[in-house]
Amino acid sequence: MARVTVEDCIDKVDNRFELVLLAGHRARQISQGAQITVPRDNDKNPVIALREIAEETLSPDDLKEDLIHSLQKHVEVDEPEADGEAIADQTTATAAAETDDAEENITFDRMTEEDLLAGIEGLVPPEKSDDY
Repeated sequence: MARVTVEDCIDKVDNRFELVLLAGHRARQISQGAQITVPRDNDKNPVIALREIAEETLSPDDLKEDLIHSLQKHVEVDEPEADGEAIADQTTATAAAETDDAEENITFDRMTEEDLLAGIEGLVPPEKSDDY
């Protein structure tokens, strides 16, 4: 394949914008040292990426999954679910403990409006300087 065009790849990836994202991601992988699956033929990395997509040596779905994974900042870990009763018991116990702790730790500073006004009146304005 002497030249690779979007038309060569569009039947593998329907959306042109998605094709650009996938090819760009694959080109960056190649730049970082990933193995190429087609002969280089003195081509640059974006052309090699498009050739790999066109010749289906790489699955577009795998590329898309890898692109999504590379952009994620936080990956949720699936934890096995416990029995429904165990979850309900844990939730109830946790909620009860949190409300008990919250009630013990709540303290407020109470100030009347008169105290607030007296405090504001007692403030001294800053001295004027030539800098401002």
